[in-house]
Amino acid sequence: MSSHKLPVGNAAAVHIIHDNPEWITPFTEALDRLAVAHVEWLLPDASIDLAAEPPQGVFWSRLSASSHTRTDPHVKEYGRAVLDWLAAADRRVINGRDVYELEVSKVRQHRELAGRGFDVPRTAAAFGPRALVDAAAGFTPPFITKHNQGGKGLGVRRFDSHAELEAVADEFAPGGANAPIDGITLVQEYVQPAQPFITRAEFIGGRFHYAVRVDVSGGSFELCPADACTIPGAGADPDVEAVPQFDRREEITAGTPLIARLETLLADLGIEIAGVEFIETADGRQVVYDINTNTNYNPSVESAEQTSGRQSAADRIAEYVADTLAEAAPQSASPAGSAAW
Repeated sequence: MSSHKLPVGNAAAVHIIHDNPEWITPFTEALDRLAVAHVEWLLPDASIDLAAEPPQGVFWSRLSASSHTRTDPHVKEYGRAVLDWLAAADRRVINGRDVYELEVSKVRQHRELAGRGFDVPRTAAAFGPRALVDAAAGFTPPFITKHNQGGKGLGVRRFDSHAELEAVADEFAPGGANAPIDGITLVQEYVQPAQPFITRAEFIGGRFHYAVRVDVSGGSFELCPADACTIPGAGADPDVEAVPQFDRREEITAGTPLIARLETLLADLGIEIAGVEFIETADGRQVVYDINTNTNYNPSVESAEQTSGRQSAADRIAEYVADTLAEAAPQSASPAGSAAW
């Protein structure tokens, strides 16, 4: 397998650090429409020269918590090394090192949310399968498990009894079918939505862009818009009329109180681009449970935005990244187009 070296040089461009080519196309196409030069940094199989200065420009980290499921279990460490190198050189990074640590740890996310007064699910972190069973004993079924480092619904599973978990506990051990990459599994109260959907609020440049209703009537619970993540054992209700899985929630706006609080949270944490998921319950709770800093956008929602004359999220991100590049390197010029390592 061939490898590549991180580019160096003085030409300013947008450098996209990522681990999944399948998620990048909407953004590179949007940057192309604005004639903004961009370079992809695909991990793994790359190297950096620690004696060299990183190139000029703006760096956008799209490293994900689920990278180990696609390529290499050590992508998280590769990403940390690259982001440390950039920070030492004082390069402008969108969603930088501290944000990446939130992306790969639901424990950190939970503590940041709870510490700022958000309603969060009751959660315990277990280190190993025996601890998982012991921690779950303190939860009234149903409850769910999920991986601390996870996306795409990794490790998300509903259990309706303690015996059900005990029967499969070995699957959470190293080498098991449901082993978490960092060894940490969360046990979490099962939050029942008032209606069969969760909401994902998207933020760009720290500001609210739109909110998406994500249908969970088929048993899905933790979803990424580009790739539905289903809890094992759940099935669709044949008596429920089919609805779009992803649809914009027009009634949620920048003036919605929870949205305003989330904007403040993201500003405090230095998060510039993110999707935040929450559940509204029958008794009036608004339970925030996930911060995704490697957010993707559903193609049908994006298409509807453009059809209605509104700016798609991909185009808004391209605009924001382009503005950030202009602020970071106002005197630099670079030919438009794309490149890769």
